[in-house]
Amino acid sequence: MWIGWIELDLLLGDVHSLKQKRSVVRPIVAEIRRRFDVSAAEVDHLDLHRRAGIGAAVTAADRAHVVEVLDAVERLVASRPEVEVLSARHRELRSDD
Repeated sequence: MWIGWIELDLLLGDVHSLKQKRSVVRPIVAEIRRRFDVSAAEVDHLDLHRRAGIGAAVTAADRAHVVEVLDAVERLVASRPEVEVLSARHRELRSDD
């Protein structure tokens, strides 16, 4: 079994409060979950209104599928005009590592 995760560090556009931040981040997290059937959550910069950290994790029988899903998650978030991806880190591990 392969386990993979991605951490995205985002800069939010015209956001001036934590309430506005939630209205941007929550739909992104929900779309990631829905489209890719992965676990996803806001995981960093919880107290900053112009930054967000989103994490997603997936398991699969082969590494190629894990890499494909994580790359698709990154492309989806990068395509959103209201955010700028500052960094994206992902990692894949085999369960017996």
